[in-house]
Amino acid sequence: DSCKMSEAGAHELDREQVKKAVQALLAYQKKKEDGNVLLLNEHDRISLMLTVWRIPSREQTIRIPLPHAIRPEACDVCLFTRDEPNMTSEQTEKFYKKLLSQHGIKQISEVISLNRLKKEYKPYEAKRRLLASFDLFLSDDRIRRFLPSLLGKHFYKAKREPQSVNLKSKYLAALLNRFIQGTQLHINNKGCCYSIRVGHTDMKVDDIVENAVAVAKVLAEKLPMKWKSVKVLHLKTQTSVALPVFNSPLSNIHEINLLLKKNKKKKQRKSDKKAKSVSPGSGVTSDASATIQEESEASFAEINEPDDVEEEIPQLIPIQLPTKEEEIKTISSSKKKTPKVQAKRKKKKKKK
Repeated sequence: DSCKMSEAGAHELDREQVKKAVQALLAYQKKKEDGNVLLLNEHDRISLMLTVWRIPSREQTIRIPLPHAIRPEACDVCLFTRDEPNMTSEQTEKFYKKLLSQHGIKQISEVISLNRLKKEYKPYEAKRRLLASFDLFLSDDRIRRFLPSLLGKHFYKAKREPQSVNLKSKYLAALLNRFIQGTQLHINNKGCCYSIRVGHTDMKVDDIVENAVAVAKVLAEKLPMKWKSVKVLHLKTQTSVALPVFNSPLSNIHEINLLLKKNKKKKQRKSDKKAKSVSPGSGVTSDASATIQEESEASFAEINEPDDVEEEIPQLIPIQLPTKEEEIKTISSSKKKTPKVQAKRKKKKKKK
């Protein structure tokens, strides 16, 4: 099924429409450069804007290999390395630069050792500048656990966290090129629009088109509802308007809703079967155990009342005060009793 969906995705994305959009974007970029000398030799990135029918329920990162490199050779890629024993930061960085050149890797413009990262990029502003200075970040997989605390939350919020690479691999060039030449799609559950980098304005038209088609094939395989998830696809540069290259038919949302209902029913059936099954090693069914648990929780809730529940205010019962006549009677009765007591005491003294 996934193969069929991927083929359908490739066919549904009209190559001619994509080509027209790419040509229009490159023409717009050239016109902009002609009007401003400062923009000459600047590479503006080209992105495929994806809009899905429904907001996904979970976050997902999809790595997408591409047939053509989306970054120029002089692109800004930063590599974080571990500190080599018995070497200073400068010696460590020279060591890894030599290693990269031995494997024929030219795209990495900066190597930063872990020790230099700790010392020079501790302030908040230094981390912000570092984030803005490079297009891609890679790291030695041996120091991966140290990076979140050293780089800060902004790298991870911006989905620019360094990609881990095994620098001791025999196939180092292939591993690094997979990240440098490839692209990524970060799906979150907070919206339905995403951006996927497919090239830059200094690339050939056909190369950008082939990259866009390659992305469509992966979307058809990896998206939660396959190709039916795709609502609209646009192509744009960082400064241009978005040009549409694919519009999904409205029938797709109906099919998605049906599939979701089927999945919901399947889950309900499974949960019902589990509820009816007898728990092993006891004669009590799961239904009975569930009711027992509910009752125990209810009784526990009754014993431990939450603090935020207001206590009932007791009703005040009015106190009946004695009338004046009753007060006079009590006073007179007390006066009558006291002389008798005094007379008794006098008699006792005389006897002594």
